[in-house]
Amino acid sequence: MTDILTERTSGRVPAYWYGLPHGYLPLDLDPPVEKLTALVNHLLGLPEEARNQAERVLRLYAGVVTALNSHDVQGCAIGLHPDDEGGFAQSVLTFSTVPASGVNAALALADLAVTAAEDPEKDVQPLELPCGTGFLAVETRSVVAPGRPPEEDGSLPEEPVWQGTIAVTGPGMSDIVVVQLVTPALELADDYRDVLLGVGHTVSFIDPSLAEKADGAGDTGPGAAADTAKNPFG
Repeated sequence: MTDILTERTSGRVPAYWYGLPHGYLPLDLDPPVEKLTALVNHLLGLPEEARNQAERVLRLYAGVVTALNSHDVQGCAIGLHPDDEGGFAQSVLTFSTVPASGVNAALALADLAVTAAEDPEKDVQPLELPCGTGFLAVETRSVVAPGRPPEEDGSLPEEPVWQGTIAVTGPGMSDIVVVQLVTPALELADDYRDVLLGVGHTVSFIDPSLAEKADGAGDTGPGAAADTAKNPFG
């Protein structure tokens, strides 16, 4: 794991932090108008062949951002890793929250786990993460293949993907943090499961900078920051 920590706060959504694994690039879900304008102007200056390819990528990016925002996704990172065939395996890592709607978040989390476990297509197991109690659910399902033209009958082509989901909450939290990883590289499912679990272990509801300050204080002891980062709730 890298030591890059990303924070997301929006309105009532609680602050939480997480680490991004090597090979993952954060996706800007709220790009400023100036950035988009500069990107479009850059595309207009490309040769025609390169411009057509770049425009397709830009449309795909715009579609992905729109879809993620419509599902209240607060963070997204795209992963590219070398595979055994000399190419690259692709994956998408997303972060979002589910409100408990006035109910104890731990009870709401338990209900989610029971619902997930009732699905015969899902493998569900409980988790005890440094930030609190959670569960892991994995499944293989079919999704619309992005960037591929429709079939002759007009239907959209689909492809199987491996999807892993971690849901976790902590003491005093009113929401559930959901970390999800999706990849079409089914043969690497075990590896991506480990990646997802690694990310889950970095989720924290405590600002890491506060732990660093505590570690530097003379009355906290030399291991205070490390202990706080390992288990924010003691």
